[in-house]
Amino acid sequence: MRFFSDNAAPVHPAVMQAMADANHIDTAYDGDQYSARLDAAFSELFGRDAAVLWVATGTSANCLALASILQPHQGVICHREAHIEVDECGAPGFYTAGAKLMLVDGDGAKITPATVTNTLDAIRKDVHQVQAAAVSITNATEYGMVYTPAEVAALGALCRERGLGLHMDGARFANAVAHLGCTPADVTVNAGVDILSFGFVKNGGMGAEALVYFDPALADAARYRRKRAGHLQSKGRFLAVQLLAMLKDDLWLHNARSANTAAMVIAQAAGERLLYPVQANELFLRLTPAEAAALRAQGFDFYDWGVVDENWGAARLVTSWQHTETDVAPLARAIAAL
Repeated sequence: MRFFSDNAAPVHPAVMQAMADANHIDTAYDGDQYSARLDAAFSELFGRDAAVLWVATGTSANCLALASILQPHQGVICHREAHIEVDECGAPGFYTAGAKLMLVDGDGAKITPATVTNTLDAIRKDVHQVQAAAVSITNATEYGMVYTPAEVAALGALCRERGLGLHMDGARFANAVAHLGCTPADVTVNAGVDILSFGFVKNGGMGAEALVYFDPALADAARYRRKRAGHLQSKGRFLAVQLLAMLKDDLWLHNARSANTAAMVIAQAAGERLLYPVQANELFLRLTPAEAAALRAQGFDFYDWGVVDENWGAARLVTSWQHTETDVAPLARAIAAL
């Protein structure tokens, strides 16, 4: 009955089992046999050479990625509601030693080549203004909207033309791929993405995210940055095995499909209450304060998400990998009955 965050979901049993199986003596830090398998495993998934670093949090993944392609005097263009702006407590500036977030608007927290171009064209080419060096997008976005391969490719082409790096915050990347039905490469490396923060914790992991470099040379300095930032865990094998367990037999994709399917059951009941199309596992609904209270009185837990107007508030509900259609049916019925 809790729908406030997929971070609160249980760890998948296969991940727990993999950690138990790795509970033996091995080399410390990232020298273990499991960490050594990550590059090959992710290269096979994306059909392209990739260098992969495990980290414990999405914040560290995003910020280490940005530090790989930004100098302290430069900036990264992102949506003003991007996680790196709203929910990371200034960590991008901390990790990059002061690089600036350059904020743009866009429906559903998506940005377009036009908004990026307008921002770039407004910057004077002199030392008095911060020069953009990268673009960061979130897929799926903070409002559950999904960038298609064509949309990413358009941004990727612009980044190549302007000499910018392209980072993708993929905290819910699995949900985006499940919605699109494409290959992981189609919406990343084949579309011009340089670095992907591949999220696993929200999708059944315990405490491991993958920092995927499609230019392996970029990962060399990142290994030092990870250590300097305090994220080189001494028993790194327990992070590596989580990632490998999620990749095995496409568990990451199966979990995301389950969450997306559950979200669609709720979406069909919500109808015109939806503030955004449901394309992943997040739903944003229009509710009056009384309606929100009525749902909570029935045991449903969710976030309030601001005010729509003087009569309506917004609520965010998130489904998780363990939710089935049967699990979410009571919530769907309760919303339909409002």
